[in-house]
Amino acid sequence: MSYEAKSFEEFRVGDTTTFSKTITEADILLFAAVSGDNYPLHVDAEYAKTTRFGRRAAHGMLTASLLSTVVGLMLQTPGGIYVEQSLRFRRPVFIGDTLTATAVVTELFAAQRRLRIRTTIVNQHGKAVVEGDGLIQKDER
Repeated sequence: MSYEAKSFEEFRVGDTTTFSKTITEADILLFAAVSGDNYPLHVDAEYAKTTRFGRRAAHGMLTASLLSTVVGLMLQTPGGIYVEQSLRFRRPVFIGDTLTATAVVTELFAAQRRLRIRTTIVNQHGKAVVEGDGLIQKDER
């Protein structure tokens, strides 16, 4: 992953950035350790068998964290920050699922150097697992 120089003035409505990752057991366990979220659906295979999913599911916020990566790739350098993000969780994510996060610029606010983005994460079957909208602030040089 490399971060190139990109100014706010170079952005256009429709600009799209993607990032893909396969979710592993290590990802789930590390996220549980970092976040403190050890809910049994995520970390206990026996418990997870008794749920509607029948197996362990990844944390929703682990899945949504891929949006942070895709936004960083979109912003490039000198970078910027997330201002807001809505999330709608559509489907569960399981170990071995390959996810693709996408951010699409839908609106530009030149005076504030902000970009409205539509965000989605789909699984390897092309099914949406997370959808939302975000607002990001582009840093000046």
